[in-house]
Amino acid sequence: MMENLLLTDLVADLPQAVRLQRLVGSLRAHFRCGAVALLQLEEDQLRPVAIDGLVRDALGRRFAVGLHPRLAAILARRDVTCFHHDSVLPDPYDGLIDERVGEPLPVHDCMGTSLHVEGQPWGVLTLDALTVGTFGEEAQADLRQLTVVVEAAIRTTRLEAEIRALRLTRGEAPQGDAARDDGEIIGQSEAIGRLLHELTVVADSELPVLLLGETGVGKELFAHRLHRLSRRRAQPLIHVNCAALPESLAESELFGHAKGAFSGAVGERPGRFEAADGGTLFLDEVGELPLSIQAKLLRTLQNGEIQRLGSDRPRRVDVRIIAATNRSLRDHVRDGSFRADLYHRLSVYPIPIPPLRERGNDVLLLAGRMLELNRARLGLRSLRLSVAAEAALRRYPWPGNVRELEHVISRAALKTVSRGANRNDIITLEAELLDLDGLEPAPAGVAAPLPPAEPRAFVPAATLREAVDQCQRHCIEQALATQGGNWAQAARQLGMDASNLHKLARRLGVKPDDRPQRIAG
Repeated sequence: MMENLLLTDLVADLPQAVRLQRLVGSLRAHFRCGAVALLQLEEDQLRPVAIDGLVRDALGRRFAVGLHPRLAAILARRDVTCFHHDSVLPDPYDGLIDERVGEPLPVHDCMGTSLHVEGQPWGVLTLDALTVGTFGEEAQADLRQLTVVVEAAIRTTRLEAEIRALRLTRGEAPQGDAARDDGEIIGQSEAIGRLLHELTVVADSELPVLLLGETGVGKELFAHRLHRLSRRRAQPLIHVNCAALPESLAESELFGHAKGAFSGAVGERPGRFEAADGGTLFLDEVGELPLSIQAKLLRTLQNGEIQRLGSDRPRRVDVRIIAATNRSLRDHVRDGSFRADLYHRLSVYPIPIPPLRERGNDVLLLAGRMLELNRARLGLRSLRLSVAAEAALRRYPWPGNVRELEHVISRAALKTVSRGANRNDIITLEAELLDLDGLEPAPAGVAAPLPPAEPRAFVPAATLREAVDQCQRHCIEQALATQGGNWAQAARQLGMDASNLHKLARRLGVKPDDRPQRIAG
């Protein structure tokens, strides 16, 4: 009976996501268990592609095989593997069964099987129950028979994906969820689906692309995806942070310099354009480029040639440009701080990236990814969100987008551990731990402010110059704290050019923010 139901879905014309979701739903009903999950192996991690009975954020989690011995054991065998209630191995789904009332419960029974497609490991199917003895000999034998049908469903979805990819290369419009193979870009909302489709279409062209979006939406991540999908994927992607280029060194950094071009130029040095020759150059925060450099960049985009600083010989380069900005370049064209001709060259194909507040339940998938990262980083058995915390995440407008979400989850996890939570318990993050209600949302497009730095003890200055330096240092530190460590935004707040702010900060001993990079969506 169960085999017939699965075979009916197998021959039906269903979108991939629907087919796999119906598969896990049918298996859960058949085995009368708490949860079923289908996880695909990607290098050394297992990524959930369909779940039934687990909390929503589980779809965003990535389970490192080396950190989850039960999943590793299931993956290593070609037969059904069963873990009973007295197993000492930790269960990856403890606390993640979608029980909306009462305390989170640990999993009591678990069984699973590895899945293979074309003779190669594809992933695993797991079944979990809160009732002891759910998966006896009969259930295990039943799963052995159904594994063949599950693998057939996976082969069908893979074949359909290959057909859609072939249609796309022929110029045919993809249908359904053709563009949903999103790698490390986590999200299932309509907004992110449209964006991924658009990236797939434009990636194979040679058009310059301008990524538009607020601070923290993950513009760099989408630039990497564009390059990875392009015909230049085997060549380098060179990243240039335009906001961090001092005006005096910007030309040398981009175009290189000849020996003796300036004091300290003891030899020839290629620039970023030459490093990206044959590949892609990603100009991040392109709106911060000084006007003098904008003119030289325009010339390169027009004729495909660069000229090293101090050299008379032009050099040909073959580079595709991807630019990104969180500013309105149209406004800067109007006020004269950005060249109109360069703007039109860069914005041949503008792509707006939706802010997190417009991505619906994607916030929970991203939170799941961050919860699992923090669980592994802090050595916790289980880390989950309460129902109230999930609701708070959905309500909040996220002015700092994915970057702010990462800060919120990491801070709450650390706060819980610092307050003495037992690492062997199922730890639930409550809404009040997220500190969202007390935050004053910043205007759209502005990063969430960092907590203000500890005030320095005031020491009266001996001279007027020392007093001025002390005041300038304090203003720079406060601006950086307000703007989340973003030097370009701090410069705008202070009414300064970004390169001049860097020079002044170096003289005053204010060091750049050296915190690690965040995850984007």
